[in-house]
Amino acid sequence: MKRFFTLAICMIAAFCCANAQDVQLHYDLGHSLYKNLSSRTSVTTTVEMFKPDTWGSTYMFTDIDYKSDGVMGAYWEISREFNLTKNKQWAAHVEYNGGLGSGKSMDSYYGNRYQHAVLLGGAWNWASKDFSKTFSLQLMYKYQFKNAHTGAHPFSGFQLTEVWGTTFAKGLCTFSGFCDLWYDPNVNGKMILLSEPQFWFNLNTLKGMKDVNLSLGTEVEISNNFVWNDKGQNNRFYAIPTVAAKWTF
Repeated sequence: MKRFFTLAICMIAAFCCANAQDVQLHYDLGHSLYKNLSSRTSVTTTVEMFKPDTWGSTYMFTDIDYKSDGVMGAYWEISREFNLTKNKQWAAHVEYNGGLGSGKSMDSYYGNRYQHAVLLGGAWNWASKDFSKTFSLQLMYKYQFKNAHTGAHPFSGFQLTEVWGTTFAKGLCTFSGFCDLWYDPNVNGKMILLSEPQFWFNLNTLKGMKDVNLSLGTEVEISNNFVWNDKGQNNRFYAIPTVAAKWTF
């Protein structure tokens, strides 16, 4: 999984000049729904941090994947936005993505560094007056570095990212998510699509649970040319749900 908590909450924090941190636990159902994803990790934890300041904001998260005998891999992203307008709607965006993974092929184990990337571009951020609805659009140049471990060649392209969030039912429910579309010359059609819509029930809105900052819900990883299966192929479509919990600090 690429990421779990969308930037929608971070956008609200940016407008309100507040901080946001959370820890998430996801149980992935991909190995149960697809026969060719039997080796897919079952559990992922995510730690996130968002901090606005005078010039813009910083956001980062780390995903850690687990198998029954321990950690299988880790992935992280860190991004920085610099405000270009007083209302903070327009911003310059710089980002780094990278990580590593491990697995088993036949009777041998392997480790692999992901082909890391840097992204540079612009962002347009919007929020309703009561911050119950948010939207962000980012268009960026993306450079994928050479991977000496796997022999992957460097290449450059673009990435288009949309992020949305809406809270309703007096704060009980949150629907949020993101959609990434980026160029990759190594897949069919030379494009990768990844979207992760989420739905949360926020328990701290219930009577007597004000200080219980726990949310329960689900995420669906919708991808084309992104998820690798047991046959070492990633040129197909998947829709993979999770059962999830989130604690917000």
